[in-house]
Amino acid sequence: MDELHARLERGPREPGDSLTAARRAAVLIPLFVRDGALWILFTRRTETVEHHRGQISFPGGAEEADDETLLATALRETREEIGVAESDVRYLGALSPLTTVTDFYVEPFVGAIPSPYAFTVEQAEIAEMIEAPVAALLDPKILETKILPGREEPVLFYHYGQHVIWGATGRMLQELLEAIR
Repeated sequence: MDELHARLERGPREPGDSLTAARRAAVLIPLFVRDGALWILFTRRTETVEHHRGQISFPGGAEEADDETLLATALRETREEIGVAESDVRYLGALSPLTTVTDFYVEPFVGAIPSPYAFTVEQAEIAEMIEAPVAALLDPKILETKILPGREEPVLFYHYGQHVIWGATGRMLQELLEAIR
């Protein structure tokens, strides 16, 4: 974790443009170690949430007036969605901000969490928690790149088991995996 923290702190973090998006948001990319291997925790959103229904994501959401920083937003949302206390997250660094096609400016933060952990899932928002070993996500055979209509840049699709990780989450995952390599 120390090595990843150092890489994230010195890595090329591209600036985002928070002025062009309607809403500011943040996510936490939770990492943990199991049996000596690094894993990533994803969530699958319910079909009843307002944005990104049924999609694989990281815990997070929109900034609220009481949030002092976007890191505070990511930590608060992680606590609300999956029950991880802010004090249980070891901050490792940040990835490049991005603006989604749904007009959110999102800052992704990376943090280590203890494992095992007694999660408390907010079932109105989270349909499923997905744990994936980083080694499996680094396999180039699971990555598909497509050009979708109306998009200038290719869209990444990570096929992990029955799950497809794509869109903004796929872009964040790609940057994280590059830092881990």
